[in-house]
Amino acid sequence: MKQLDRLGPSGETIMDYSVYDAIRAGFSKVVFVIRRSFEAEFREVFVNRLKDKIEVELVFQEIDNLPYDAPFSPEREKPWGTGHAIWVAREHIKEPFAVINADDFYGFAAYETMAGYLADHVAKTSELYAMAGYQLEKTLSDHGHVSRGICRVDQNGFLVDVKEHNAIQRIEGNNIASIEDNKVVNLNPDDIVSMNFWGFGPDIFSKLEEKLLFFLKVHAYDLKAEFFIPKVVDEFISAGKIKVRVLPCDASWFGVTYRQDKDLVVEAISQLVKNGTYPENLWK
Repeated sequence: MKQLDRLGPSGETIMDYSVYDAIRAGFSKVVFVIRRSFEAEFREVFVNRLKDKIEVELVFQEIDNLPYDAPFSPEREKPWGTGHAIWVAREHIKEPFAVINADDFYGFAAYETMAGYLADHVAKTSELYAMAGYQLEKTLSDHGHVSRGICRVDQNGFLVDVKEHNAIQRIEGNNIASIEDNKVVNLNPDDIVSMNFWGFGPDIFSKLEEKLLFFLKVHAYDLKAEFFIPKVVDEFISAGKIKVRVLPCDASWFGVTYRQDKDLVVEAISQLVKNGTYPENLWK
């Protein structure tokens, strides 16, 4: 599991840095959404060393954890995607919360900005959410193409829509393009993209359940269909049910998309330790 890869100078994972930054930003609880088969490893690696630092809970995203015991194909092998992962945590979250990918390094500023917006706005207004927006050029891999949700943002800073683009990579010079229907589509390096860092209020759970039930009516016997949160958010916005503030983030995202990315991530973390952004041992 790449989420358990030890990349920091004292054996830290990317998740360690995420939790460390979240604590500094004012978050008081972390909920890990995992498969039950990983429970022993997670308790050993994370729960034990975080228990005195922040409240920790484990939630299990299993294939059969569905609303109203909805039927599905017995041949299905994997859970139902990021929207499902959020929904399974519904009984453990009663306050505004952030959602992140476990293997993405977002940077402290993103957590600080998100925490402030959750406290000042999401906590006081229903159906108002947030998303950390990164510049496309700061989210690429040097070792292959990536998929990104490219966002349109209105003049007031609210998300208009998210469109998934596949096979995004650098081409000649600093140009960036994606391959769609065997055609090269040039993209703006400054385009805002979603890296699945969202801020929600607890009222999102009932909306997710309604969408998940509809999704299952169509895809319950599809072995690969996934209930992705960007697509769900996009549908909510189109229907006028929610508003999502895009919180600009100037930091460079990084993660291990390809095996070759690992050395670059190790070096990036090393530089952050050297310049004093993080201590050499996060939890000492």
